[in-house]
Amino acid sequence: MTGERAAALALLACCCIGEPSASQARDSVQRTRHMNVLFIIADDLRTSLGCYGDPVVKSPNIDQLASKSVVFKNAFAQQALCGPSRTSFLTSRRPDTTRLYDHNSYWRSHAGNYTTLPQYLKMNNFLTLSVGKVFHPGIVSNHTDDYPYSWSIPPFHPSTQKYKNAKVCRGPGSKRYANLVCPVDVKEMPEHTLPDIQSTDEAIHLLKSVKNTGSPFFLAVGYHKPHIPLKYPKEFLKLYPRKEIHLAPDPKVPLKLPPVAYNPWTDVRSRDDVHALNISFPYGPIPKDFQVLIRQSYFAAVSYMDTQVGRLLDALEEHELINNTIIVFTSDHGWSLGEHGEWAKYSNFDVATRVPLMFYVPGLTATLPLPKQRVFPFINPFTYKVGSLPRVSMVNSNIELVDLFPTLCQLLGLPVPPICPALSFQVDLCTEGKGMAGYLKSGPKMTSDESFACTQYPRPADTPQPNSDLPLLKDIRIMGYSIRSNDYRYTQWVSYNASTFSANFSDIHAGELYLYKTDPGQDNNLYNNIAFAGMVQKLSALIKT
Repeated sequence: MTGERAAALALLACCCIGEPSASQARDSVQRTRHMNVLFIIADDLRTSLGCYGDPVVKSPNIDQLASKSVVFKNAFAQQALCGPSRTSFLTSRRPDTTRLYDHNSYWRSHAGNYTTLPQYLKMNNFLTLSVGKVFHPGIVSNHTDDYPYSWSIPPFHPSTQKYKNAKVCRGPGSKRYANLVCPVDVKEMPEHTLPDIQSTDEAIHLLKSVKNTGSPFFLAVGYHKPHIPLKYPKEFLKLYPRKEIHLAPDPKVPLKLPPVAYNPWTDVRSRDDVHALNISFPYGPIPKDFQVLIRQSYFAAVSYMDTQVGRLLDALEEHELINNTIIVFTSDHGWSLGEHGEWAKYSNFDVATRVPLMFYVPGLTATLPLPKQRVFPFINPFTYKVGSLPRVSMVNSNIELVDLFPTLCQLLGLPVPPICPALSFQVDLCTEGKGMAGYLKSGPKMTSDESFACTQYPRPADTPQPNSDLPLLKDIRIMGYSIRSNDYRYTQWVSYNASTFSANFSDIHAGELYLYKTDPGQDNNLYNNIAFAGMVQKLSALIKT
């Protein structure tokens, strides 16, 4: 723990001691009109959860949260990459406004001095606290997680995260490897723990520290799983016998997929166990038995992360904060598990851009509990009986993660930032999203067939390259802009000038059109089908706006 962080935590503890003065009491009454916020962010989590209808994944604690929440069926990240996505939803600006498509710039110096969600709450007397991976670390957040702008005290990072890519995975013989698939004995790990366990411990400690400060808090907890490497306690494999794990329903590259749209999953290829398979670049498939191993370990990593969420929610109740804390659960983007012959993220397909999103608001999305009644008791996934939780009702409208910022403002009774003008690079506080509080009040009945979500992804060339997944800004030549409605996903790949940050929509390199209702896996590209020429023309005009 840094000296600055230790001093800040000591100050929080001191706030809980002694009687407040009359002025402090008046200020406390004013501040506590606002609820607290627990904002939980998973890393690379697609909608592979029981509450989203996945028949395989065991996620009882998140499912329990969903049963008391408003759950959004179709929520989408604005780019399927950690840094750009997190910067986007924490500033409520799209990647074209943050000008961040890779992991190598800080928006305040690169694009504009945009106010973040935690910064805005901090300006409104919230204690803002960050644990784990909230902002993407490194240059993207100025090597400080945007402290002190966004956070009241220095953010916490688990000490064991530095071993993320260490050779700790068991392999043939006695050697250790830096594998993709990496079930481990936690007692054998450096410091005898794992990052998400450390983050949960710290978050629970903070809940105890802030309980009686008199100020509302915004506690953001970012879990590292199921991000690769798929490192998790090996006992979670027992939840997923290999014979019950199947391949993706569409494991082959679609015949009509434009090469520019394909993600060649280079980070997966670099792992020791995958590298040893000698898979041809870019389209060579992973052997089927190893595909099963990846899917099995991804699901196990989700269940491991779910237990940490369960511990956290259980502690929220233990500290008597459940009745005045809004809980938001989401992910930065999804992850392909063999669909379209792809792995990882780095695309505009639903499996890469669609994320879980749910809001629990005490007294609104669920009735307040009776005395001594538990809302979120911890559920052990090894003894949990599938189907024992209430069914979840979904909001079907298409939602974007840039909507999070204005929605929380609505729920907290704070002024909602104004809608950004067309060019907002000089505007510190505005939103490119829309408030969703109305959905929480009216529930699943409030849907809109006309709603759509926008995503985008950059490419260096028309064909798959070693840097296609994560091109540096200077190497971006093409941008794929995608709109997703309830009926279709349409993508236009156009020329992009990285020097001027401008797209040329008249120079179209390729296109994709999938009809969601008849082709939910998005495998049959109808872009060049003459029968849909009129639809393509209309959607092309829409995507430019």
